[in-house]
Amino acid sequence: MTILYEDNHLIVVNKSPGEIVQGDKTGDKPLSEIVKDYLKEKYNKPGNVFCGVTHRLDRPTSGVVVFARTSKALSRLNEMFRNGEVAKTYWAVVKKRPTRDEESLTHYLIKNEKNNKSTAFDIEKPHTKKAVLHYRLIATSQNYYLLEVTLETGRHHQIRCQLAKIGCPIKGDLKYGAERSNPDGSISLHARTLSFVHPVSKERIHVTAPVPDDNLWKTFEAAINPS
Repeated sequence: MTILYEDNHLIVVNKSPGEIVQGDKTGDKPLSEIVKDYLKEKYNKPGNVFCGVTHRLDRPTSGVVVFARTSKALSRLNEMFRNGEVAKTYWAVVKKRPTRDEESLTHYLIKNEKNNKSTAFDIEKPHTKKAVLHYRLIATSQNYYLLEVTLETGRHHQIRCQLAKIGCPIKGDLKYGAERSNPDGSISLHARTLSFVHPVSKERIHVTAPVPDDNLWKTFEAAINPS
């Protein structure tokens, strides 16, 4: 766990692929508990430590996650996420170049609880939810393409499902049509930036999460931010 930002009200961390944000049926230790342990030790706090989950990332995904350290920050952040006041960008690596280098995608998604997978339709159907995202091609390598994605809606597996729908499944994402898995079980989807007005101090917070320690990710990061 890498800490990207911390104050009395918030703690922002860079989630590694494979970590879970919140406890689930696997019983694996979630990131929220790891953060609690860190806070307890750092500030020598007796008893329970408050760490509120404000949003989630899929287990195989990496990137920026913000936790609330106070109940006041939690309720305000929850409202900000609900109202779309938190700007997020994602980086997604795909094998196939999209038809257009920049596009807005609108689909209608339905989630299948049994296999924990969403299906995208071009037209609205019963029980579907509208999903809107915008992507642009920002870098290419010999075999892969890096897309920067921003979301207008926050649907289940939205980026994974919508990119697969246009024939560009994310690298390593077997569930949505990738040819092979990544060696570590991750998918090449990274929550790159998070930008919002601090729920208490009201200053603008902008956090960038370094990419996973992987040659392809590092190649793309270097291409975009040459040192």
